[in-house]
Amino acid sequence: MAEKSDIPNELIDALLTNYKTPDDMFGKNGILEQLTKKVVERALEAETTYHLGHEKHGSVTNATGNTRNGTSKKTLKGKKSDLPLAIPRDRDGSFDPQLVEKHQTHWPGFDDQIISLYARGMSVREIQGHLKELYHTEVSPALISAVTDAVADEARQWQGRPLDAVYPILYLDCIHVKVRDSGSVSTKAVYLALGVTMSGVKELLGIWISPNEGAKFWLSVVTEPQNRGVRDIFIVCVDGLKGFPEAIASVFPQTQIQLCIVHMVRNSLKYAGWKQRKEAAADLKEVYGAATEEFGQAALERLEQKWDASHPLIAKPWPGNWQLVSPFYAYPPEIRKVIYTTNAIESLK
Repeated sequence: MAEKSDIPNELIDALLTNYKTPDDMFGKNGILEQLTKKVVERALEAETTYHLGHEKHGSVTNATGNTRNGTSKKTLKGKKSDLPLAIPRDRDGSFDPQLVEKHQTHWPGFDDQIISLYARGMSVREIQGHLKELYHTEVSPALISAVTDAVADEARQWQGRPLDAVYPILYLDCIHVKVRDSGSVSTKAVYLALGVTMSGVKELLGIWISPNEGAKFWLSVVTEPQNRGVRDIFIVCVDGLKGFPEAIASVFPQTQIQLCIVHMVRNSLKYAGWKQRKEAAADLKEVYGAATEEFGQAALERLEQKWDASHPLIAKPWPGNWQLVSPFYAYPPEIRKVIYTTNAIESLK
């Protein structure tokens, strides 16, 4: 006995009766398009029956006496082609389809495609041409502008939303991405602030863009959360950018600065050869994985003794930054795990 999810072979055979070329299956008016049209229209008829309370030719059983009133034509823009549909109507106009909403003009996800292209720096005209080539359908500049403008408005509201008063941990980092600006491609610095709330949930507080990374711009980034309601941050996890800790301390003087261990390890390992990386990584783990700061310093001394002769730059970043590296030793293992093994910003790259 076939399961409910199985399509009967008889139906498949009937659909493939006139199948000769791929276009017969996937092209305009092909099998898939026809099947989609039939299934959607059948589903809309079922919605109508549920709304009215009676079948198409059955007796009227609902209190209002409402009945079907023919159909209206609607064309949905799809990935491959436009799909004409017959949308059922009722006499008093109370039927509100769920599968294909009243003002819907394209398939779900179509807006996402437009936004994705816009985010890559394409102009409205370029997006229009790309969608016409990719989806074989005309998309007006007005539609593209409406979609992107709506997203931009939502983004502005999100960027200025009020924040929690307290965040136990805040990760600050910068990634560099290539973007199209005024017709040319350039590299921009994208600043990210990701906080851990009191309930342990990660929350992206904001995104800022600048031509390059610098402590001066980070000062404005740190100041904005304060203007949006943040009053205290217990630990801020950052990379080793010069002037970064001072910028944070000027806004949140009681906050503890913790250098990101992932950044520290990465900076050390780039000076190790491919054959030595696995061994060097294990030795570095002895440093940041030590139970106490005292044990961590002892492991750092062993690291220096072992590698300074052949690869002196592996251990070099750690002693000079020890004051900003070591604060996490004061915390229990579960807090340390959040600080140095869960690199929150890396998950966004």
